[in-house]
Amino acid sequence: MDDDSTRRTGVAIRVAVVGAGGRMGAEVCRAVDAADGLELVAAVDPSADGTSPAGVEDGPTIVAAIGDLDGDRVDVAVEFTTPDTVRANVEALLAAGIHVVVGATGMDGDDLAAVEGAATDADRHVFVAPNFAIGAVLMMQFAAEAARHLPDIEIIERHHDGKVDAPSGTALRTADMVADARTTDVEPVGGDDRHPGARGFTHRGVPVHAVRLPGLVAHQEVVAGGVGETLTIRHDSIDRSSFMPGVVLAVRAVADLDAPLVVGLEHLL
Repeated sequence: MDDDSTRRTGVAIRVAVVGAGGRMGAEVCRAVDAADGLELVAAVDPSADGTSPAGVEDGPTIVAAIGDLDGDRVDVAVEFTTPDTVRANVEALLAAGIHVVVGATGMDGDDLAAVEGAATDADRHVFVAPNFAIGAVLMMQFAAEAARHLPDIEIIERHHDGKVDAPSGTALRTADMVADARTTDVEPVGGDDRHPGARGFTHRGVPVHAVRLPGLVAHQEVVAGGVGETLTIRHDSIDRSSFMPGVVLAVRAVADLDAPLVVGLEHLL
């Protein structure tokens, strides 16, 4: 892709934000607007059609239809919508010739395979991160290292009551990393017949407990148990601004990825 517009010397990367009317989308709009070398040129959100992104002076008017975007005026789109819309949005953006950075969770293995195929066909790249906070990425890496020595691990994730998916993408990604790192099989303890859900959801042998309450933002504990000891690894995002350095990093990097699809911010650090 030698003619990729995101590599134009001395010209800002033109960014669209899909989901601009949501709390995360609005934060992304502000971060892109403030970042050197990025230009917020478009915003999409059906619920906020005709308004402007919150906190962005002289920003673009939010439009309702993702079909208004195309690669002639947008280099990279940041997708922060919902689990039921993210795949279709990503495929539409790729078809329009736009690289995509995905922060929305909810895509499973089949979805990712389909997106990878669409990116290959479009000669564009997709970057997906279950969590854009640097500390959260480190927490997941530390959990994987702990699993090599203390394989009995449970995950407790806590998010605000507006988060529609549970468990979180971060928790599922952490469970995958723990399962891949374990050197012995672990059989999680189950609930009794009267309370089958008391032990939470189990993903690849790792129990995951999800909490949704007002007042929270995004928090996760990974608790490992051994003979006479426990190890707790915890990360807290106390403000959505914690995710923005990772988002900006991904926007700057997505055009130069070595594969059509890359999952995990650790690959950019």
